[in-house]
Amino acid sequence: MTTDRLPEIIQGGMGAGVSNWELANSVARHGQLGVVSGTALDSVLVRRLQAGDIGGHMRRALSAFPWQEKVQPIIDKFFIEGGKDAAKAFKNIAPPVVKMSNAAVELLIVSNFVEIFLAKEGHDGPVGINYLQKIQLPNLPSIFGAMLAGVNYILMGAGIPLGIPGVLDDLSEWKETEMKIHVDDNPDKIEVKQFFDPKNYCPDQKIELKRPSFLAIITSHIVGKTMNRKANGYVNGFVVENHTAGGHNAPPRGKDAEGQPEFGTRDEVNYDEIRKLERPFWIAGSFASPKGLQDAKDLGAVGIQAGTIFAYSKESGIAPEIKEQVIDLYKKGELKVKTDFKASPTGYPFKVVDVGAPFREKLACDLGYLRQTYINDKGKVAYRCASEPEKVYIKKGGNPNIMDGKLCLCNGLLATIGLPQIKKNGIEPPLITSGQNFDFLENILKKDSDSYNSKDVIDYILS
Repeated sequence: MTTDRLPEIIQGGMGAGVSNWELANSVARHGQLGVVSGTALDSVLVRRLQAGDIGGHMRRALSAFPWQEKVQPIIDKFFIEGGKDAAKAFKNIAPPVVKMSNAAVELLIVSNFVEIFLAKEGHDGPVGINYLQKIQLPNLPSIFGAMLAGVNYILMGAGIPLGIPGVLDDLSEWKETEMKIHVDDNPDKIEVKQFFDPKNYCPDQKIELKRPSFLAIITSHIVGKTMNRKANGYVNGFVVENHTAGGHNAPPRGKDAEGQPEFGTRDEVNYDEIRKLERPFWIAGSFASPKGLQDAKDLGAVGIQAGTIFAYSKESGIAPEIKEQVIDLYKKGELKVKTDFKASPTGYPFKVVDVGAPFREKLACDLGYLRQTYINDKGKVAYRCASEPEKVYIKKGGNPNIMDGKLCLCNGLLATIGLPQIKKNGIEPPLITSGQNFDFLENILKKDSDSYNSKDVIDYILS
């Protein structure tokens, strides 16, 4: 990668379906890096199909998948003409596990292909996909599906993804690949690996799979050095994210006077050391402005990654009524974004927008993307989530002391994009995550307007 060809703006890969194909397509058409979220795309696809596939976009992309025998069972099982009854629940898919069924793997391949196909449709701009190291189990078939559709960049954070560059190398040559799975409660240090051979699912290897550029999302130069030295393949660049960015943040190194976690000077990024990594980098977290872009360049960055400013544009996947509500709260001076140190089952701090969503009684984990993999008392691989009912979690050996304040992020994030599950205790409420800085609204909203599009964002940042 040479810096004269790199985008100045990376549109962040947010939530589950917030950074959707429509947003990424628009950003890429305007010369910047459009990014889709790779989180829970299998669930997103099947819920879009059950909602009637408004506009026919899912079926159009499905018709382009190279092996139609993989597609028809998905359509037969999930597509509902005109959409499901609003009072009925979505049909869920099985949570990801280390050894998934062929149907589950194929759904991951197809769903990731669909999102990238649509994001790249009709233009030749760059498109990326964002995955989370914390959500390991779906990643191998998901990456393969994205590569089948010609994804240009893979971005990954929420951990240290040392094994992913080598995965990209393997898959680009149609080779079997593997990934070591993080396992809790593993005193005997049982090694758990996941294997994926693309030839087992898509035997026709006439399709050329180009290796996408890999950008690691990091929070310090120390993590960057680790990636450069220990990753099993080449790291093409970095997104350097500070703690004001939305979604999951790295845990702070300090505490306040009451002993609670608190971000401070020890969490500031050392850009002198970042430059020594000798890789292109972009800066994320409250840099989405003309001044922010210039400040980033002055620090040696190619440009910025911007999330929140795109999340509330017309093209993003957040439900329109939620966008309107958040923008209205900002105008009234009542918008509150807090770093919740308890909400996420991952244990990572998580940014939450307070929109007064009701508390929900904890129910069985039915999506399972953020489950922990652990070794149970029989020495077998098992799964649990700190957002499950307490009795269930404790029975699985979980520590009850970490359950306080945990929320079901999986269901909450799907509700945010207008695909809420119908549960026995009501409709799942949205869980909205955003960065802390909304000052861009002062500059980007046109007079007497409560909305804007992605082109407005790009024009503003580059102005």
